Amino acid sequence: MSIHHLKSIAMASVMALSGPATAVAAEQGPVPAASVQAISLPSAGSVAALYNQYKLKPIWFKNGAPTVAATQLTQILRRAPLDGLGSGPQLADQIDAAVAGATNPTAISQAEQLMSSAWVLYVQTIRRPTSGMVYAYDVLKPQGTRPDQILLGASSAPSLEAHVSSVAAVNPIYSSIRDAEWKRMQATGSSTPDPRVVANLDRVRSIPSKGRFILVDSASQRLFMYENGIPVDSMKVVVGMPTMPTPLISSVMYYVTFNPQWNAPVHLVKGPIATKTLAGGMKYFDHMGYEVMADWTANSAVLPADSVDWKAVSTGRAPPPRIRQKPGKDNFMGLLKFTFPNSQDIYLHDTPAKEKFKLASRDVSNGCVRLEDAQRFGRWLLGREPVAPGTDPEIPVQMPQGVPIVITYITAQPSADGSSLTFAKDIYGWDKPGAQIASSYVSPVAAAR
Repeated sequence: MSIHHLKSIAMASVMALSGPATAVAAEQGPVPAASVQAISLPSAGSVAALYNQYKLKPIWFKNGAPTVAATQLTQILRRAPLDGLGSGPQLADQIDAAVAGATNPTAISQAEQLMSSAWVLYVQTIRRPTSGMVYAYDVLKPQGTRPDQILLGASSAPSLEAHVSSVAAVNPIYSSIRDAEWKRMQATGSSTPDPRVVANLDRVRSIPSKGRFILVDSASQRLFMYENGIPVDSMKVVVGMPTMPTPLISSVMYYVTFNPQWNAPVHLVKGPIATKTLAGGMKYFDHMGYEVMADWTANSAVLPADSVDWKAVSTGRAPPPRIRQKPGKDNFMGLLKFTFPNSQDIYLHDTPAKEKFKLASRDVSNGCVRLEDAQRFGRWLLGREPVAPGTDPEIPVQMPQGVPIVITYITAQPSADGSSLTFAKDIYGWDKPGAQIASSYVSPVAAAR
């Protein structure tokens, strides 16, 4: 997914619910009431109470006639299986029948509250948290799911039509994927969405719809920098291998760390590090800038490297020690590290191994994300050249303001005109029905990626 492609997606989002993709239901006309099986809506009771409590005037009717927003609602519900609301088309039929029979104040009131109950249920559906995503803070989960928030927001909107379109769009990436699949479904007469699309929509639901934020897409192995909801720059990244996938994360980045140290993962210590130390001795160990640490605490003592039985470590007869690499241009973290709160110890970082960015598939890390151009990324975050303020290791420099970061996995790629979807290789297998998006793949001590 190129940055130009993402820009076109963002611009196309303002055209939600327009064109042939939403016209079919309107052409079908109202459904006879006798043919509609009523659905019991869990939101109906709270909606009725809100109408009574706030003495709400009709939202979906004006002068006894349904508004344009009422038609919008039924169109939205007909495509709602894409959003995870399988009963959406049946609800749309029920609303059409209720509107057709709304010939007196009582029937209008019943149709009005039916539409509000359906709208509340729909908004709660599109605002549910992404399955398997690690949210560093609860506030990063989709907000505004209480019936009163949803209904009062609709009733107080200057334009209900604009409000409904904006809420239903979720975010530009979400709406572009959904619109393309909806066009395919209508063109083929299918009533069942592609499960891969539904999985993608779930994963992109938590992307912000506006503002300044970072988006890392493990499927395309690219990072995007957003301003005002529009991608302004991007770069290649290296992400986790299929056996140690980069998890889905929503967090906020506050600091840039200069002169990072590198803690070697256990499997590398007992593997190549032990083997090369046995072959090259302390000359190899010192050349790499390695240190043997007594434990995993922040103020751990440094032990003599020759105090380790490297042969026993390599054969598994002795536990591997903690190995830390000093800062420097050859450090596997490079010169910059970008941390953010998350339970999986995942972060972004520089790397001296630039050859990895020439790979067609860059899923070769142990979970963390390596950046093609950490200097450029640091410049965007700090608003100035990212120059280290000193030579001490691990110097944190606070950014002017926190920047949200979302790490996700987008295999569904809309065409330039938004009329179709292609699918990137599903390297993690997360598009398969019932796939486990397990964030527990990453070991807390595997800090170096």
